[in-house]
Amino acid sequence: MPRLFGTDGIRGIANVDLKPTLAYALGRATAHRLAGPGRPIVVGQDTRRSGDMFAAALVAGATSMGVDVHLVGVVPTPALAHITGSGQFAAGIMVSASHNPARDNGLKVLDERGLKLDEDVEDELEQLIWNSEELPAATADKLGLSITDRDLFDLYVNHRLNLARQVSTDLRIVVDCANGSGGIAAARILEATGAHVDVLFNDPNGSNINDGCGATDPAALAIQVLKRGADVGFALDGDADRLIAVDAGGHVVDGDAVLGILALDRLERGKLPNGYLVVSILSNGGLQKAVEDAGGQVIRTPVGDKYILEGMLVNGAGLGGEKSGHVIVLEHTTSGDGVVTALEILAVMSRCGRSIADLASQVTLLPQQQRAVPARHKDQWEGDPLIRKAIVAAEARLGSNGRVLVRPSGTEPAIRVMVEGPDGALVTQLADQLAALAGERLN
Repeated sequence: MPRLFGTDGIRGIANVDLKPTLAYALGRATAHRLAGPGRPIVVGQDTRRSGDMFAAALVAGATSMGVDVHLVGVVPTPALAHITGSGQFAAGIMVSASHNPARDNGLKVLDERGLKLDEDVEDELEQLIWNSEELPAATADKLGLSITDRDLFDLYVNHRLNLARQVSTDLRIVVDCANGSGGIAAARILEATGAHVDVLFNDPNGSNINDGCGATDPAALAIQVLKRGADVGFALDGDADRLIAVDAGGHVVDGDAVLGILALDRLERGKLPNGYLVVSILSNGGLQKAVEDAGGQVIRTPVGDKYILEGMLVNGAGLGGEKSGHVIVLEHTTSGDGVVTALEILAVMSRCGRSIADLASQVTLLPQQQRAVPARHKDQWEGDPLIRKAIVAAEARLGSNGRVLVRPSGTEPAIRVMVEGPDGALVTQLADQLAALAGERLN
């Protein structure tokens, strides 16, 4: 049986392979393993239509175990993490599939610190889920309560407003909210810097989250940045834990470039703890070279922001993130937060008096292509001799300055292919060839 938990919780197509019965069982398992009577949990959700269904199922499961559940409604994932870590809760559960399309949903469990769970705890929860009906339930007079507590969101907003007020700028910003949960506070927080903020894609209807917008599709934002003569654009994803930027010329500044901007600024000011930047195996070799040339050191981890955070904590690093736009600034937050990332970029631009394009030019990224290939048998790629032979051949053609990474997605039924090297045309050709082969062999 495949493992329920991927790199970012449990995900699937809502009401198809991720059903409310599973959420109910997770509510019971979480209450049993992480909470208990007198130790409540908190539940938030993004803007997907299926969110109410899963939140209700989680409440039913946890309250049946005698645990109170505080519902905060639609909030960004970093807000739920901040609230969970406030000291009031034994655990938190976020109902969100992040950057995935609206048909999907997910269940992310956080511990009392607001951190994603260690894999051994996830394994324990998984066993409890499969046996949830055998767990000792509460009697009728000791059932938990469902408590709507929207005021908890102020804990997050006030913290981020305090960060924003430390930045002073009059730049014109366009922010793309991806029709997701970030739209409920992003503009207000960014405006606290003194910036002029225009908002796009902030009209969620339950079905349009990440649809032609947001961090996974910033093309519309780029057009509007140019059209409006803005200084910078920021694209959040559906639960606002990622950010992709766009410069005044309409060019995308991805997570690696953003990490480079922040790391180089901190290195110059002596504010990068131990000189370390923690990134995933997917981050561009050009980022690593820029940081190392400036006297820093890059530490690589498996893909997933929980592995980034683990690498940061183990090595005493203060900055880490992924090409996808997850950025963790440990002095402010223990999770990726697109709004905090935007504030950090604005702070550098304000302090240096330079455009984001100028700052990004310090990081010369190598051509890199990524492909997500739908694959019914995504975990069987390593045992396929033709795929392994093609990877070896591709690596030989790329030479010592190139890389090929193939891995099963931790959030979707897909195989992911990454090819990087100095020759852009060859990188594209090899990425297409490997993706086509994987599609043929794994379906």
